[in-house]
This record gives sequence, C-alpha cells and structure tokens, in this order.
Amino acid sequence: MMMNLSHTTIDYPARAMLQPQDRVGRIVAVTGAHAVILIDGDDGLQPKRTPEIGALLRVDTPRSVSLCMVSALSSPMPSHAGDEQELRIIEVEFFGELTKDADGSPMSFRRGVSCYPSLGDILYRASTEELGKAYACDTESAIRVGHIAQEPAIPAMVKIDEMLGKHFAILGSTGTGKSCTVALILRRILEKNPQAHVLLLDVHREYAHAFGELAEVISPSNMHLPFWLLNFEEIVEILIGQQPNRETDIEVLRELIPIAKARYMNNQRRDRSPLQRHRDPVEPGALGVDTPVPYRTSDLIGILEEHIGKLDLRGELAPYKRLKARLESISRDQRYAFMFGSLTIQDTMSQVLSRLFRIPVNGKPIAILELGGLPSEIINVVVSVLARLAFDFGVWNAGQIPLTFVCEEAHRYVPVDKTLGFEPTKRAISRIAKEGRKYGISLCIVSQRPAELDATILSQCNTIFAMRLANERDQQILRAGISDAAGSLLEFMPTMGTGEAITFGEGVAIPTRIKFDILPAGEWPKSNTASVTKSWAREIPADGFLNEIVMRWRAQSFTPDQQASDMPQQGGPLPLAAEPPPQPVAQGFASLRRGSTIFAPTPQATQPRATPAATLAGKPPAEQQQSLESLIRQFRS
Repeated sequence: MMMNLSHTTIDYPARAMLQPQDRVGRIVAVTGAHAVILIDGDDGLQPKRTPEIGALLRVDTPRSVSLCMVSALSSPMPSHAGDEQELRIIEVEFFGELTKDADGSPMSFRRGVSCYPSLGDILYRASTEELGKAYACDTESAIRVGHIAQEPAIPAMVKIDEMLGKHFAILGSTGTGKSCTVALILRRILEKNPQAHVLLLDVHREYAHAFGELAEVISPSNMHLPFWLLNFEEIVEILIGQQPNRETDIEVLRELIPIAKARYMNNQRRDRSPLQRHRDPVEPGALGVDTPVPYRTSDLIGILEEHIGKLDLRGELAPYKRLKARLESISRDQRYAFMFGSLTIQDTMSQVLSRLFRIPVNGKPIAILELGGLPSEIINVVVSVLARLAFDFGVWNAGQIPLTFVCEEAHRYVPVDKTLGFEPTKRAISRIAKEGRKYGISLCIVSQRPAELDATILSQCNTIFAMRLANERDQQILRAGISDAAGSLLEFMPTMGTGEAITFGEGVAIPTRIKFDILPAGEWPKSNTASVTKSWAREIPADGFLNEIVMRWRAQSFTPDQQASDMPQQGGPLPLAAEPPPQPVAQGFASLRRGSTIFAPTPQATQPRATPAATLAGKPPAEQQQSLESLIRQFRS
C-alpha cells in the first residue's frame, strides 16, 4: 500500500499538500456509489479520531477528486483488551467530484461521479478549501442562511432560483425554530430581491413583527376580499356547507348566481356610453357561475324572493328560504365583514390583487395575511381563493411577475386524509405544486407533520429543510424521498438542536447538516413559548378583566398581541381598553369609501342590534353611530 501511495503522490501533485494526519484509511470494497474503508491503525503516539457520520472524505482518481460522505461506522470484531488493535471500518457514499485542471489541481465541484476509485486507494479528510468548493454557490443568485455543522467557517448557501423555481418545504416539530427559519430565509431573499412578490399565510399572527416595514400586514380588521371573487365550490361551502338536502340547494344557487351577475352588469352598462359597453370583456348573457365579475347579495336575495313569491313553487320553497336566511345571516355577521361587509359593490378585483401580490411593491415586497381572526369554518375557503387567484394570476400574466406563495401549517389545508380539509383548497395548492413553476408561481410548504401532508404536494418540493422530527412516521416520509447520499444524515434528526436542519435538494450544492444564523431580536417572529410560571406569578385583579374579555369576544375584535402587551406586571393595575372617540353621524357616512371594509369592530363594540330610528335622538354620539350602523345593515338585508 505504501508503494501505491507513493505512486499516486508522484502522478498527482495535489496529493502532496495533504498532511499525514488527514489520512483515514484505504478502500477495501466498492459497489457503485458505496465503498467500505478500512481505518488505519493508531501509530502508538496519539489515537486518531474516527470521522463522524456526515463527514466529508476525499479520494484521488486519475481525472478528479471524488468526494464521499460517511454513512456508517462499525467494528466487526471488537476487543476488550486495551492494547489490541481493533478492525474498524467506515461505509461511505459518493455524491460528487472536483474536476482537475491540466496540472492536476482540483477545480469546481459537480454532482455525480465520472471516475470511481479502485481497491487500495487512500481516503483523506476533505480540506477546508475542498469543502468550500463543494458548498460554493454563485453569490449573485444565492443567499447565506447559516453555516455547515462540520465546519463553522464555511457558509451554508442556498440558490434562490433553484429553490423557488421548483418549490421548497420547511419541516420541523414545534419548538425547533421553524418560524425563525421561515423568517430568516424570506428576509435574506427580500434583502437581495427588494422587488420580490411574496404572499405569506400567517395562521398564528406571528410574522408581522419579523418583517416590520417590509410587510403589508392584512388582518381581518383591514382585509377586503369580496365574496364575488369566490368560485362556485367556495361560495357553496360558505352558504350551504355539508347540511342535509344540500344537492337541491346547490342546484338552486347554480341557477341564480349567473342571473345576479347579469343584473349587476346590466345596471352598470346603463350608465356607460356605447363605446364603453363595447369594451366589456363578457356580455351579460354569456356569464357563467365561475366568471369573476361582481354581483350583489341584495340582487341574489331579491331573485330568491321572486321565486318564493311564485305560486307554482309552493311545494319547493324550502331551498329558496334556506338560502335567503343564510345570506341574511352571514351579511349581518361581523366575522364575515371582510367578505360581505361592503354596502356598495364595485369591481375592485385589480385593487385586491394589487394589495395581495404587491403590485407595485412600494417598499413592501411581502404581504402577510393573518388568518388567526377569521372564523374557523371559512379559513379553508379563504386559502382556496388565494391559492387559486395566485395560480390564475401567473397564468394570465404569462409568468412575467414571479410570485412566492408561503403556506404555513400546510397540513391543515392539504391533509393526506381525503375525509379532512376542503377539496378545492387541496386542488388549488396542488395545482401550484404541479404546474406553478411554468408560470413563475413558487410554493413554500411549512409544516410540523409531514406524515399528515398530501404526499403528492410534498414530493413536488425539490428543496427540503428538515429540522428535528421525533415522530417515526414523519421521518419515514422524508427517507422515502431523499437520495442515498443524504439518507444517513436523517439519523441525526431526532437529536438535532434548535435551529439546525438537514437540507437537501436542488437549492443546495450537496446534502448537509446546517446551523441557521440567528436573526436580531427585533426580527424574531412572535412564536416564543409562553412562560407559565411567570404568568402565574402575576396577580390579575378580577375587576373588569373578565368583562373586557367578554366584550372583545362578542365584538370579534380580540387582538392577542395587544392583550399581551397590555398585561400588567405583578401587583399593578389592569388597564382597560381605551374608549373610542365620539364620531359624528355625518363623518360616519363620509367614511364609506369605495372598496373599504366598513364598520371595523372596536374593543368595546358588541354585535349590532336593530334600533328604531326614533330612538337616535338624545343618545350620545358614539351610541348614535352604532344605532345608525344597525339601521343601515337592516336596510341592506
């Protein structure tokens, strides 16, 4: 073997730079991409440290320097005697190589192995320079997210185009730093691409603090997503749901919605010149149930009342009455104000898309949609609308404006169980996963339970950041889709610390274990685990505290962040919500502007109740405003 080593050193000058202590052993078996290494014995002066799982080793071949990763360690015949040399072997997996120039010096890294080593070839630990070349990325189109666990001096780089172009996933159990990882990756992308377009679905209302002025925060209090943007399946989920006899109600709704859309368009056309009418993209008679044009709930209710008043339908009035009652109920429900709350219906589709997809960017390249305050029964519908709009937007702009759709808690919307979730939501997100890259729409899946995710959607994510996952089923899902070169790294997963991940796929040079950078404290998401002992150490006075909770509960205006910041220290008084300033009645009418969501709930507001107009006189201004709002809502219904 020493002769073989000497011969190799003469032929390949690059080997002469290696130190004797870097030598690991020699190859005794090669099978395709795998090899078995017999570790050298100790020299008697200082015991050698065996390379750990995941360490990179190198071996010279005539045309390149092959790189391999340690996948297993074993001692087939262990000895109890302290002075006896044991037989120790390493199993490695080859994943790439450094090509050589004319002088035999290693150059750039490429995946795959073109020239395999042979029996007896010597393996060495990869040097820092070789590691740097293996993990190197084009700095113009890559971002740093941390450093590799094996060598802190080598940055962990992610290629933006490859990661976003073919989707990516961030997976990890609760408490592993998943939210901070999402914030870190997105912030680094936005720092390099200030004109980006990102839509983030924030289920727990934790990311607004992480992005600050870079984000357009859309919450239920300032959200405007008109109901007429919903397709037929989505509006059926809201108005009909899974009630008995739903098929009859669905057919009635399918017939009446195009009529309501035609009425709205005819009313709008009366006020326009013949030339303007000629520019209408769709004629009223050609409207379908899914055509994204406005219509009024009042028109739909009026059509239902017309059918109810027909004598020939006396025996078939139940579906019409149910739909009319549901429309009236949901129009009065404050929780649905962002969708059904506008008194006037205008064609605001361009404004809605502009705000959601950040066109123009105006210094805020990311839109954060806080879903925490929405009714639970409508969240899936909202996600379905947004995913469908994102894909259709990419189709109709021919991919000119790339968009990234970040889906937090994705297992809620695309579960593997076919009996759970909302089918249109699954279909919309799946369509982005399968076809979105063709139109510049990239998908980011964030989940703590990969085993509960639709496997088809997860398989479309070509870059994976796998943080600590203790559940065996979750680990099996990843093993099924990971390459052999990174399979051994998953053994680290149950024992990894917070902020560490196994990353592999198109977005990184090679599979590796990385340690993420730590964001400044002012850029952390509000996802820290609550301190139970500190909260219980504070004395909360009973006076007014529960009343405040009940008021917010009824008004559907509870703001967890505000409540947390208003919580007093131990022994201090409990602050009450600030009383809203009186608002004149005339000013209330002036606030009804086009495309706005009106009657935003205040901390002290309760559900509006109908009040006779005669009782307005003599009331304080604030109560007059609430009574007037009730009258307007009653007039609309």
